[in-house]
Amino acid sequence: MGIFDFLSGEFIDVIHWTDDSRDTMVWRFEREGHEIKYGAKLTVREGQAAVFVHEGQIADVFTPGLYMLETNNMPVLTTLQHWDHGFKSPFKSEIYYVNTTRFNDLKWGTKNPIMLRDPEFGPTRLRAYGTYSVRVSDPAKFLIEIVGTDGEFTMDEISFQIRNIIVQEFSRVIAASGIPVLDMAANTADLGKLVAAQISGTLEDYGLSMPELYIENISLPPAVEEALDKRTSMGLAGDLGKFTQYSAAEAMTAAARNPSGGGGMGAGLGIGLGMAAAGQMAQPGPWGARPAQTAPAAPPPPPVEHVWHIAENGETRGPYSKADLGRMTTEGGLTRQTYVWTPGQDGWMRAEDVAELAQLFTILPPPPPPAA
Repeated sequence: MGIFDFLSGEFIDVIHWTDDSRDTMVWRFEREGHEIKYGAKLTVREGQAAVFVHEGQIADVFTPGLYMLETNNMPVLTTLQHWDHGFKSPFKSEIYYVNTTRFNDLKWGTKNPIMLRDPEFGPTRLRAYGTYSVRVSDPAKFLIEIVGTDGEFTMDEISFQIRNIIVQEFSRVIAASGIPVLDMAANTADLGKLVAAQISGTLEDYGLSMPELYIENISLPPAVEEALDKRTSMGLAGDLGKFTQYSAAEAMTAAARNPSGGGGMGAGLGIGLGMAAAGQMAQPGPWGARPAQTAPAAPPPPPVEHVWHIAENGETRGPYSKADLGRMTTEGGLTRQTYVWTPGQDGWMRAEDVAELAQLFTILPPPPPPAA
């Protein structure tokens, strides 16, 4: 090896990384033979972390700043310190740059419908999708658990796993929330925070965190949505009779504005619609000339069954139904002079003075015939 080769190999290294790919999470600084020279300058920019790996083990994690790799505390052994090896150190070191900024606008969604029991619709299925953001919170753990020795690790390599975690926790949270499907749109923000909180424990094991998770849409099966649309349309129509009258009047007005547009057909259509509208006007409604016909009267509510109390010898007994008092009258336990009271009555009254009970004493059977 010539003297110029030796000198060029011992020049101070400048270690840094700039990235414009928008999806690279980890990048390994490449050096021939993975030899980091003594006195090298390590630049770590904002939004980055540098993980120093020496002899296959993580030695240190550098936060943003400028570092000189020359102190004795650093596990850096350079060729200048090992003359006996001919300027070639047997100790290999690597530096992995980790992107610690947020990776935003990442998509997630349910691959298959989620089965749940809705308080209003009963068993039903729904789908959901949205976006989330993720960032590396522990570079060393992320390197150990996920990246390994990958020299260039991108977000696409872990996004599928994160989506599976989101869908699993979303399904569990939705099924246990008890929120009706029709009210979920008003609670998507709270549901997103709840799902993100449930996922945080799993992501911490990967060295990741999820600052945000958004639920953009929660949808029902097409058949259920069609039924809801019909129900909504009926609600908007309101009174079908009035809606029909209004539609007929609008059609008649449109035909009158263009009497020659359809020739005789247009005129006939206008006359037909006018007759239909007139027929509708003759029916009960705001345009009707005749008094509105009332619907059949509903039957009156059943009479209220009173319960009665009896006062005898300074004591009260009861409550008794009217049927009970009828039997007591037959057996002699209730007479005209017996004091009775029922809720709503103004004080105690004799039974013969209560209109409802007086009839019990007027329908007594005659005395039995004498014995033969």
